[in-house]
Amino acid sequence: MEINRQYLKHDFYTDIITFELSEKGEPIEGEVYISIDRVKDNARKLNEPLRREIHRVVFHGVLHLCGYKDKSWTDSAKMRTNEEKLLIKYFR
Repeated sequence: MEINRQYLKHDFYTDIITFELSEKGEPIEGEVYISIDRVKDNARKLNEPLRREIHRVVFHGVLHLCGYKDKSWTDSAKMRTNEEKLLIKYFR
């Protein structure tokens, strides 16, 4: 919760927080913090296998590092579409 307050300025839990550390034009570098408790809760709520939900969250962080955003409804929809494409490819 402290990372949420300090860096995102909100008082609610999230499943993943991604910090991009690379400079423009340099290889991708970043830090990703995953709350396994939140992922487990989400998996239960969404009736998804835990393994699939963990992978979705990891892909979500990778997409952030690739420049995808999710603050607007449109950006969030694009993010979800790309997460689903990655999950389908991964679990084939």
